[in-house]
Amino acid sequence: MNYKNYALTILLASLFILAPLSSPYAADKPIQLSYANFFPPTHIQAKLGQQWINEIEKRTNNRVKITYYPGGALLKGDKIFGGILDGITDIGMSVPAYTRGRFPALEAIPLPMGYPSGMVSTLVINDFAKKFKPKELNKVKVMYLHAHGPGLLHTKKPVRKLEDVKGLKIRAQGFTAKVVEAIGGVPVAMPQGGTYEALQKGVCEGTISPMEVLKGWKQGEVIKYTTLCYGISYAAGFYVFMNLDKWKALPKDIQKVFDEVSSEWIVKHAEAWDASDEEGRKFTLGLGNEIIPLSKEENARWAKNAQGAIDMYVKQTEKLGLPAKEYVATIRELIEKHSK
Repeated sequence: MNYKNYALTILLASLFILAPLSSPYAADKPIQLSYANFFPPTHIQAKLGQQWINEIEKRTNNRVKITYYPGGALLKGDKIFGGILDGITDIGMSVPAYTRGRFPALEAIPLPMGYPSGMVSTLVINDFAKKFKPKELNKVKVMYLHAHGPGLLHTKKPVRKLEDVKGLKIRAQGFTAKVVEAIGGVPVAMPQGGTYEALQKGVCEGTISPMEVLKGWKQGEVIKYTTLCYGISYAAGFYVFMNLDKWKALPKDIQKVFDEVSSEWIVKHAEAWDASDEEGRKFTLGLGNEIIPLSKEENARWAKNAQGAIDMYVKQTEKLGLPAKEYVATIRELIEKHSK
């Protein structure tokens, strides 16, 4: 073998040996990832997370294996975003409102805009993110976003008009606490997981949440009334994020699978939210609880009072140099668009 051929052989052998070192994942071993979710395992939103995992594993021919931790087993809801950034979990599903101040643009989503359904709110949050591309999302890889159905008032005492809210201790989260204040209530901040016990023990007298919590979180057992206050109905957003370094390390064909499956799961979550609201309605009525509709005029009164919370959001967010008025106007337009 002459010198040139020998040198070429050594070079090719070296490249073959060193090539696996350029990727953190060995070709003959599955890529191991973790996924934290705060929803209890029996909740449809936790089940959809598992189904998403199953589809990822299936379409990658098990080149990806994801260990799932629902029910806050690895991280509680308010710790998931930080856990994703710190690499405690590779993937997580939670609520932007659980980490106030970290998502100033997405905090516009749960404003009391009069959302009619989970389908509408889910399409709105995804369109909103695509249009504005908030910088707050640059530290993670966004798998997808979704949002629950209209947030309504569920109480232990009947609320038939705005005056009945005055002084009531109402569980709220994130900027929704400002809405509770605007309609005369006293907000009690806590994540969804602690609400049942808080209502049971009288720590709060009501909660402002979608109808689905009445069955999904069993809260229909500890309230007696639901007020259909669509004039101020809000929709909390949810995220499924991946640690950015883990995302960048994935092979391109694997990334493509994640993107494709995630885009399909947006509508699945929206449909599930609406189905869950209907189940919650049936569950609470089955317990003998009362659903109280408000007239168009009464809803308008609630909306007028809640406008103060929207104005406050705009004022605070504009101080950060963000186009808050445009956020609000866009959300209203998207609600109208997707409601048709």
